[in-house]
Amino acid sequence: MPDRLNILAVSDYPVFFRNGRIQTEGIGRVDLVLSCGDLAREYLSALSRTFKAPLYFVKGNHDIRDDTSALDGCVDIHMNLIRFRDINILGFEGSHWYNGGPHQYTERGMKRMVRSLTSGLRKRNGVDIIISHAAPRYIHDGEDQCHLGFKVFRWLINKYNPSWFFHGHLHEHFPDPADRVTRVHGTRVVNCCGYYYMEYPGEKLPG
Repeated sequence: MPDRLNILAVSDYPVFFRNGRIQTEGIGRVDLVLSCGDLAREYLSALSRTFKAPLYFVKGNHDIRDDTSALDGCVDIHMNLIRFRDINILGFEGSHWYNGGPHQYTERGMKRMVRSLTSGLRKRNGVDIIISHAAPRYIHDGEDQCHLGFKVFRWLINKYNPSWFFHGHLHEHFPDPADRVTRVHGTRVVNCCGYYYMEYPGEKLPG
């Protein structure tokens, strides 16, 4: 069992950037920041510096800047299974295809990418946390082409039973943080639009 970590998951709009600087009121210690897309690189870098924590991110459908240079403390983990302490974390960028822009994928294309990683997942004993921009199909997603979730993400949840699945893309207001979370078997699926602050691994859920 890994040590308990405080994780800040962010996506879509910069909640903590006010009056030209990062404001951290209401947030305690942060050991790791996870970004699910559509946030400016300068904001991500500022979060990593402010919290003095590594930041792993994936791009959203509106991340269209050509600059792919590395950011201080920030790592793009699209299609990468990385190890942070004792936690396996996997990332997938983009949305469902809707107008041919960057970081848009058909269901078939996303399925190909996911299936290409299954050998590595077996060797690494699965995955603990998945971050993506898009939601899994029929969990928090929409019915318009842009906001459809991916069915293959449901397959990932059912097969590997990660503890957490974080996504963004669906802009919603949540008066209660618990409203962001849907349980699927032993996995908590979280819409982290804005931000979601939590302790890992959290209370153990039955599979």
